[in-house]
Amino acid sequence: MMGELDDGRLGLRDVSRFPNRMLELNGHLFWDVWHLLSEVKSAMKACAEEQPISIGVDTWGVDFGLLAPDGTLLGLPYSYRDNRTAGAMSLFHRLVPRQRTFELTGIQFLPINTLYQLYSMKRDKSPLLDVAFNLLFMPDLLVYLLTGRKATEFTIATTSQLYNPTKQAWSAELLRALGLPRPFMQDIVQPGTEMGPLVPSVASEVGLKTTRVVATASHDTAAAVAAVPAEGTGWMFISAGTWSLVGVETETPIATSAALRHNFTNEGGVGGRFRFLKNVTGFWLLQQLVRSWREPAEYGALVKEAAEAQPLGVVLDPDAACLRAPGDMGTALVEFCRGTGQRAPRTRAGQVRAILEGLALKYRRVRDELEQVTGRRLDRVHVVGGGARNWLLCQMTADALGLPVFAGPAEATSVGNIMVQAMAAGLVSSLEEIRAVVRESSAVRRFRPRPSKEWDAAYKRFSGIVR
Repeated sequence: MMGELDDGRLGLRDVSRFPNRMLELNGHLFWDVWHLLSEVKSAMKACAEEQPISIGVDTWGVDFGLLAPDGTLLGLPYSYRDNRTAGAMSLFHRLVPRQRTFELTGIQFLPINTLYQLYSMKRDKSPLLDVAFNLLFMPDLLVYLLTGRKATEFTIATTSQLYNPTKQAWSAELLRALGLPRPFMQDIVQPGTEMGPLVPSVASEVGLKTTRVVATASHDTAAAVAAVPAEGTGWMFISAGTWSLVGVETETPIATSAALRHNFTNEGGVGGRFRFLKNVTGFWLLQQLVRSWREPAEYGALVKEAAEAQPLGVVLDPDAACLRAPGDMGTALVEFCRGTGQRAPRTRAGQVRAILEGLALKYRRVRDELEQVTGRRLDRVHVVGGGARNWLLCQMTADALGLPVFAGPAEATSVGNIMVQAMAAGLVSSLEEIRAVVRESSAVRRFRPRPSKEWDAAYKRFSGIVR
């Protein structure tokens, strides 16, 4: 995505899109980082006439590459969806108890976290750890391949469950428990830190002579939340994509016993803020469902058909264990319904509707927990990311929560990424100014709540199933 800031308004242009698929090799899942780098360079070539002043890279969290002492990448980075972390979380907490780990990091317990990925490698005696010298998270790795500089950006560091926000440093205690030396991790830099020029070979290849690389808000959700066009207090956000990240913005981490009990997480944001949130399985469920049909399906048509399907016939928990890594999502939905005493939807439209309603009900539960843990009264919802385009889910969310929903921008991650680069260039001075530009530049759609007894009854059923 290419951004241009002009008179307080941001223009955005789609330069290049490409699929990011996992590779399955010898029973494990990997990311093809060399393919990603090739596509990034192709997009850079397409921008050569404009000569952009800077480039910023954001990606998903937790995954990483390992470097040899000479800087060579050791193999392909594992995907967080690989099954190598099975059982690693409970085994690690024999070394460092859950409560102590939460006190040190304030991070939600998920088996995909970097902490458990590394522990699974230690448990399985991975030869990679014997020769690895440095760890770089996915956006840091791409920045390194473009500039030759090694560093870890703050927002991506906090996703790892290895960062101590109180000490503002890597947790020496957790690194000792893993048997990893401190130099294994990189120095942490803040969003908006200039990382330098492109290495000469890349600059020559792509035709960018003066472009600098910036460590933007390199965790995609951090970038998206920076682009939430909110003012004042009382708002919550839902960054809706493959995952739904549901939370509020705070000045400091919240690592209370209530936060631990409800499994909330404290991830870094722009301007020293924190995103107090919960990860909810998102549109991945819908993606896998469509994939299980093994024939093309047009997304807009699916949503329209789902709007006509029977409402609230099935109450679905999007985070149910049987839905996490199914061989066939359609079969998994039937299994979930059978296990919870419900009749599975018989039509594709009914399946899609069940997923969207399940997401809206889960958002309501997280809203209730947020209010309980933070003591805040939340009065509106900002939906950003791809989910902002899904009018049916936005209306369901407004109805389920009984709150107005403001949807947009859909390309919030790109907007936040680019606006942090603008801050690095001195074109804006603060997170508040970033959001003011987004409000001026984005079309935001409002959905008014239509609360009903049917949603309240469904939520009661949902709470019983989740409990």
